[in-house]
Amino acid sequence: MTVHALEAARRLAPRFAARAAEHDRDGSFPVDDFRDLRDAGLFGLMVPRALNGLGASFAEYAAVATELARGNGATALVFNMHASVTGALGAVTEELAEALGVPDEALAARDRLLTAAAEGSWYAVAMSERGAGARLSALSTVYEATDEGWHLKGSKTFCSGAGHADGYLVAARSSADQSVVSQFLVPAGDGLSVEPTWDALGMRATSSHDLHLDVTVPADRLLGGVEGLALVVAQLMPHWLVASYAAVYVGVARAAIDAAAEHLNARNLAGLPAVRARLGRADAATAAAQLVVAEAARRVDDAPGDAETNRWVWRAKLLAGTTAAEVAASMLEAAGTSATRRGHPLERLYRDARCGSLHPATSDVCADWLGIAALGGDPDRDASVPRW
Repeated sequence: MTVHALEAARRLAPRFAARAAEHDRDGSFPVDDFRDLRDAGLFGLMVPRALNGLGASFAEYAAVATELARGNGATALVFNMHASVTGALGAVTEELAEALGVPDEALAARDRLLTAAAEGSWYAVAMSERGAGARLSALSTVYEATDEGWHLKGSKTFCSGAGHADGYLVAARSSADQSVVSQFLVPAGDGLSVEPTWDALGMRATSSHDLHLDVTVPADRLLGGVEGLALVVAQLMPHWLVASYAAVYVGVARAAIDAAAEHLNARNLAGLPAVRARLGRADAATAAAQLVVAEAARRVDDAPGDAETNRWVWRAKLLAGTTAAEVAASMLEAAGTSATRRGHPLERLYRDARCGSLHPATSDVCADWLGIAALGGDPDRDASVPRW
């Protein structure tokens, strides 16, 4: 799997890079990038082989995401959302399903969703809300049981790929019991409307618009078939909520170094020692962040949910976000004022890289989590506000 998927990502990255400036300028969604991802079979990256997918590990996903981000970080970021959905679904083993009380019919429904992904469907994530961010415990979107299945009503923000995905992972609270948070895979179509709100500093091509829901879905669209699993899954699989972003921003940092090197060589500035030193420090910092991401991913594959694994997960997100921002800023300074013009790759990469620390969990939240752990506390319970 690794060779096929990684080679595909490396082949696609230059295509993505060639289209990136236009999509960034217009704030338009990279439809052709996603057609390429579908044609390459990468929507099935995290789908088990038994369901015709590529059966990738988390470490293999991280390597692929990094390469895609070297082409266009926005494309890789939206792809990350799809990988998070399919990766989390595919990671539910028989043992975990039994422990969580997942019924057989829910596993069958999961397999149908994963098979559809292997055949070319892709999913977005509709979790964040205005005033709540990504904290599941503070959501205002609600659901209730009906004769037809489940009715969901509410509004989501920062929904990357809004209006383009085939389905949306929606987190909502039970109208009967506000402490119960569940997740649903809502198909695109009637009952969903997109409000074009995304006009941001960076990652402008993600189409992270607001999504409004007033929709009824069949009973089997409740993921896991059991209400209240959303917060449990967040505790069991924090890597898909936290560290999956990290691989993307390592790729963005590496792309900034690549763009700076091309710019400096083209202008005969590579002979300046100060310029070379900036590239050298950036290379070392990015390599270090990539090693932390790789170590976190390796531990996720070997011991998912383990306390030490989770520490590496939070470290990866913190280091990738801060490193990308620092590297891109340094590369822009090394290249000089001409690289700040709109349309220059470094100008776009500088803005894209700045978003890494802002994705949940933000760098400050990651650092606080790690600080509590270093002090011997429980980072998931000893915070002043709930993590999720």
